[in-house]
Amino acid sequence: MVNLLTILQILFSIIVVSLSTYSIITSDYQLNFLVVFFLGLLMLILGIKEFQRERKVSGWFHIGVFLFSVFVSIQIFL
Repeated sequence: MVNLLTILQILFSIIVVSLSTYSIITSDYQLNFLVVFFLGLLMLILGIKEFQRERKVSGWFHIGVFLFSVFVSIQIFL
């Protein structure tokens, strides 16, 4: 059975790749804040999965990257 975190990981990965591909093809970089935001959410999911595997250092690193990327995406949006 597929885990909910795995489904979210795949969903956020698809969103990040598709938005990045769109930005590269069209040279329209107005959606970069969304790419960074969804990449941060992907890092959050990876961090939670690392905590479940009891790899705390890697989990905290992913959570830190999540917080930083959400901060950056908000700064880009404003």
